[in-house]
Amino acid sequence: MSQESKVKTTESSPPAPSKARKLLPVLDPSGDYYYWWLNTMVFPVMYNLIIIVCRACFPDLQHSYLVAWLVLDYTSDLLYLLDIVVRFHTGFLDQGILVVDKGRISSRYVRTWSFLLDLASLMPTDVAYVQLGLHTPMLRLNRFLRVPRLFEAFDRTETRTAYPNAFRITKLMLYIFVVIHWNSCLYFALSRYLGFGRDAWVYPDPAQPGFERLRRQYLYSFYFSTLILTTVGDTPLPAREEEYLFMVGDFLLAVMGFATIMGSMSSVIYNMNTADAAFYPDHALVKKYMKQQHVNRRLERRVIDWYQHLQINKKMTNEVAILQHLPERLRAEVAVSVHLSTLSRVQIFQNCEASLLEELVLKLQPQTYSPGEYVCRKGDIGREMYIIREGQLAVVADDGVTQYAVLGAGLYFGEISIINIKGNMSGNRRTANIKSLGYSDLFCLSKEDLREVLSEYPQAQVVMEEKGREILLKMNKLDVNAEAAEIALQEATESRLRGLDQQLDDLQTKFARLLAELESSALKIAYRIERLEWQTREWPMPEELAEADDEGEPGEGTSQGGEGRSAQEGPPDPE
Repeated sequence: MSQESKVKTTESSPPAPSKARKLLPVLDPSGDYYYWWLNTMVFPVMYNLIIIVCRACFPDLQHSYLVAWLVLDYTSDLLYLLDIVVRFHTGFLDQGILVVDKGRISSRYVRTWSFLLDLASLMPTDVAYVQLGLHTPMLRLNRFLRVPRLFEAFDRTETRTAYPNAFRITKLMLYIFVVIHWNSCLYFALSRYLGFGRDAWVYPDPAQPGFERLRRQYLYSFYFSTLILTTVGDTPLPAREEEYLFMVGDFLLAVMGFATIMGSMSSVIYNMNTADAAFYPDHALVKKYMKQQHVNRRLERRVIDWYQHLQINKKMTNEVAILQHLPERLRAEVAVSVHLSTLSRVQIFQNCEASLLEELVLKLQPQTYSPGEYVCRKGDIGREMYIIREGQLAVVADDGVTQYAVLGAGLYFGEISIINIKGNMSGNRRTANIKSLGYSDLFCLSKEDLREVLSEYPQAQVVMEEKGREILLKMNKLDVNAEAAEIALQEATESRLRGLDQQLDDLQTKFARLLAELESSALKIAYRIERLEWQTREWPMPEELAEADDEGEPGEGTSQGGEGRSAQEGPPDPE
């Protein structure tokens, strides 16, 4: 039984670490859980940032709600402690890869300034309550050291929210409120130090009716601080040195605050204008151009109405420029999620490869047409096809009034003109007049873009041409004889090209042989020259022959012997 119990304990012990991992997983700093935890930490940080100063400067507030303050204080301390635990379980990126090793995470965290600030913000300064009493909230000022967590939460929210400019304005107003709140608390504390009602500048004597209430004390102080920091004026003149110093400090703070507010608001307005310019075309330049060129009023009105339609209905015509900073793959995914369903409705693109459709989606260009504007006219050269995203277009006669058909959302036209189909009786010319009945949003795909994409998908090109041929057969627009003649001409051309390729290969072979023979001859000549040079080194020089003649017989014998040796050696072999 003891052995079985040991086996059971050993078998049941491994799941414990997995439970611990489930309870305390490693958080991704860019994930949702970490983001929501940051938003949770906003509340305890803001509580300490606003309430502690207020309790320290308004004693009645501290005495009246002591139990509530103690509960909120230690609840915020608990959240601070949990935040340190979360920090120990928040991964970081190392060479672009999320580190989930808790040992590395912990060692990295404890070496940062954030860890020291987090520890300092949780120092048990409340122990001094035993000596100083519970009504000394200034002992908790070290909780302000967790303010960087508040800034981090605001930064994450600004990047995630759909209205970043509105959030920036809200954040700015919050900062202004905190500054005025702190200043009002300091004003009331200074008034209490100097004596209530001692002069017109300080807070009135609480003995006066109405000024003893806590709400009146805070609102009066907040109003007074607002007057000073907004430089509105209409405040009593200071009478003491402390009051003068307080006013001077507030004026300097007001100047800095005014500059900050103006800079922030200017940045917000600039960002909004930049966003509008990126999303919508600048109509001011076009309007100025039309005025300088004296464009007639009717056409100018149509252009202004077109711009107004884009602005009111949030229509975009430059999606490529908006998404240009995204990585290519991510840009393709965004475009696919927005436009793939529209492109897949086109008959010639159905059953095509998914990668081909993704490439084509990136080539779609949104266009907006005004009421009565022609998209194309009969006889025009077809360089693009159109897919109707929204609106209605009419197929009209040459008079522009008679309507043969009405095209709605999801339909398309002009697809045959961008595919070179043999035997197409209409060629690449438009066969109908297409006019917009109202404001119509279309997607345009040019022939050049389609050709560029199909160059990498030859099989898809064959499939699309076959589908286009079937469509032309149904429309009686395909000349089979002309198609056969074009196919025969193409085959003959290909046969001639193959013949030319064969002749070119033969010429290259003959040229290679000639080069080989030339190299062989050059090597043989170089070898013979080198052998002749080696043999001529043994021949006597003319100076040696002259010395031999001066010496007489021995010289002659020597020369004869030399001649005999050279004769025995014989002439150099040319081979």
